[in-house]
Amino acid sequence: MNITEIYIIKKDGTLEPYNSEKIIAAVTKSADRVMYSFKQTEYDKIVGWVEHHILAGEEKHIPIQTMHNLVESALETIKPEVAKSYRDYRNYKIDFVQMLDDVYRKAQNIMYIGDKENSNTDSALVATKRSLIYNQLNKELYKKFFLTNDEKQAINDGYIYIHDMSARRDTMNCCLFDMANVLKDGFEMGNLWYNEPKTLAAAFDVIGDVVLSTASQQYGGFTVPEIDKILSPYAQKSYEKYIKDYTELVQSVKGEALSQKDEQAVEDKAVKRVKRDFEQGFQGLEYKLNSVGSSRGDYPFITMTLGLARDRFGKMASITALEVHRDGQGKKDNKKPVLFPKLVFLYDKELHGKGKELYDVYKVGIDCSSKTMYPDWLSLSGDSYVAKAYQKYGVVISPMGCRAFLSLYFERGGMEPADENDKPIVVGRFNLGAISLHLPMILAKSRAESKPFYEVLDRYLEMIRSLHKRTIDYLGEMRASTNPVAYCEGGFYGGHLKPSDKIKPLLKSCTISFGITALNELQQLYNQKSITEDGAFAVEVMEYINNKINKYKKEDGILYAIYGTPAESLCGLQVEQFRKKYGIVANVSDKPYVSNSFHCHVSEEISPISKQDLEKRFWDLFNGGKIQYVRYPIAYNKEAVDSLVQRAMDMGFYEGVNLSLAYCDDCGHQELEMEVCPKCGSKNLTKIERMNGYLSYSRVKGDTRLNSAKMAEIKERVSM
Repeated sequence: MNITEIYIIKKDGTLEPYNSEKIIAAVTKSADRVMYSFKQTEYDKIVGWVEHHILAGEEKHIPIQTMHNLVESALETIKPEVAKSYRDYRNYKIDFVQMLDDVYRKAQNIMYIGDKENSNTDSALVATKRSLIYNQLNKELYKKFFLTNDEKQAINDGYIYIHDMSARRDTMNCCLFDMANVLKDGFEMGNLWYNEPKTLAAAFDVIGDVVLSTASQQYGGFTVPEIDKILSPYAQKSYEKYIKDYTELVQSVKGEALSQKDEQAVEDKAVKRVKRDFEQGFQGLEYKLNSVGSSRGDYPFITMTLGLARDRFGKMASITALEVHRDGQGKKDNKKPVLFPKLVFLYDKELHGKGKELYDVYKVGIDCSSKTMYPDWLSLSGDSYVAKAYQKYGVVISPMGCRAFLSLYFERGGMEPADENDKPIVVGRFNLGAISLHLPMILAKSRAESKPFYEVLDRYLEMIRSLHKRTIDYLGEMRASTNPVAYCEGGFYGGHLKPSDKIKPLLKSCTISFGITALNELQQLYNQKSITEDGAFAVEVMEYINNKINKYKKEDGILYAIYGTPAESLCGLQVEQFRKKYGIVANVSDKPYVSNSFHCHVSEEISPISKQDLEKRFWDLFNGGKIQYVRYPIAYNKEAVDSLVQRAMDMGFYEGVNLSLAYCDDCGHQELEMEVCPKCGSKNLTKIERMNGYLSYSRVKGDTRLNSAKMAEIKERVSM
């Protein structure tokens, strides 16, 4: 038998003629990885050794696996370290096959079943399916190339959870986008120059374009802070144009100067037109943001804050935004509130208190919340980190998305003010993601291994710290061209880079978060009491973590933040992980879900006032992300909402109103918590629930975008 008669059986079962050059190419690559160069005599020995054993076997068809074993054996006799490199590469390729097989199986599930990991995605849509499948691949690549074995083990076991692994290799997380800076004097987007808007209607159109384009270049929440103040100057431009046009029209008809009565009529007409522009503009934004998916495959998670503008058109912007959201979208007599933009009311007691200048704006906000849950309410007057920043510096730290907050960063001093005149920068900054601790798992591990709890906790805190530092270094190498409106056109602080510049300078002011879930279950595991019954250990742990993170901040010069994780799919995953390692423990892992962040368990029979009081203990221990919300078991009660919002504002909370909204899609009847329409008997309902810090559909034409664990939690809600 001659070597030319030999064929190799490839992995797909096809035959390929034996070719010694392929052996040489493969061993050369393996040698290159260990910085070794074979001599020609060594190549000859390797090929000769392989061919000798092939011919000795007297088989004309050789499986590729056998060929690999022969090459590896030949290398062992000549250069063992190259043999190891060759073997490692083979294992690496096997890992890739397994990885792609996992991606394929998940892709098939997405294609034919759907995905409910994120309620903000409609996995029935083709574009969303494509994005979700890509995300699965990107997630696997992240785990393969970015994580150490210890980190992968910690994730697989469930001691830590890296949020949004599918996006962390590409971009940043939630932000406070500087829309006013982008619009001023015009900007470039998609190789097209946008002039600064000259009218209110144009401003709404351009803002919608910018949001859809830029929000899709990141993950997480995209906040446009103080939209009322942004829109006010464009409303003024429209007003002046209408005054001019109507004045000229009346003069042309009458042929003389306007009388005082004519001037008042022109004024009324111009203001009415501006109001109409606001109504159409906010309605257009609601249509756009709830029907046009981003390139990520989801609907952009947009938040807009408002309520502080004191001028005529700024007030009009706030009031109209609230009225449009309150009245909903849809067919006549069958309208429902939309999910986006999430509205947040910025409450200053000196402006919004009874009898104060903006009390009328506040009352419209309460009316809106009592019917639709939004707006959420951010206190700028109470005792809290956000309120103190507003009171001392006059800056508003708006929430990014559902609950994330930035730490202060000063213009000259950075993490600390350079002097008493140094000013903090808030708008234009962003977060680089969160990694959450599973504290009950960590306590269970410390007990199982007879180790001090804080020693085990320190290990995972250090692990997250290391991951955060690597993330900042990695993302700092990204080019500004990856998100040009943000990095080149002023959307972010310092964002006037050239497209080819690295974004590393912009990361100095970013935050990056340590997330906390299941604080209630931690207390239960510690002494079989909930945080409603006790909570002392939970407070102690959070104080320890805060001290540790503050130490890391000083040592690393990084704005680490502590984030009350709004576990969505994670609330069910963490239960599964705990059960696998430590079994079913009463009030810890015996339900399908764990509690979010520092919140009392949803099934607690406590009043809204008690819930506010109990959760206040943890408020200043979660300055990187938090929200407080209470459930209103009474139908559309404006007075109850007013009373509890006022109390929350005095306490310094970021407060959410929680109702269970239900709408009959057949007859348009609205009623809280209904499962069957009492008016027409239909089960064809749309239901909106508070997911965590934001709203989502728990039912649309009989289906839900929420996962089973979250639906189980919603079913048991009493206090939340």
